[in-house]
Amino acid sequence: MYYVYVLFSKKDHELYIGYTNDLQKRMQEHRLGKSRATMSRRPLLLIYCEAYLRWSDAKRREKFLKG
Repeated sequence: MYYVYVLFSKKDHELYIGYTNDLQKRMQEHRLGKSRATMSRRPLLLIYCEAYLRWSDAKRREKFLKG
């Protein structure tokens, strides 16, 4: 499965949109500051998630949400 997810930054009140094939691992990376894109924006809340069978569908949805 592939996941498109939306995080909310409690620090700057902005959203972060991403996709992954391992949501739990990716959330742990965000929580521990291992993602350059969100390390300075912690704490983060997972506010939305969608699951897809194909990588291409998840990537297309991520691009749409970011657009």
